[in-house]
Amino acid sequence: MNLFRSEEHIAHWLDGRSPGMTTTVVTLSELAHAWWGNRLDPAWQPRSKAANRAILDSLGLTGPLWSLD
Repeated sequence: MNLFRSEEHIAHWLDGRSPGMTTTVVTLSELAHAWWGNRLDPAWQPRSKAANRAILDSLGLTGPLWSLD
């Protein structure tokens, strides 16, 4: 994972190469909170694949990288 300040910095770093998948730090933070936020709860139970998919979908994280298959 690489963190960049702007789209311009991404373009400069890539130097014409394809960027692959990019997302914001805000989205990654939202994912971390949704995915791991309740793991220390004594009543924690694993989520279903459908519930995990719903988290990813709600954040717009779709495509092959985010496939749960």
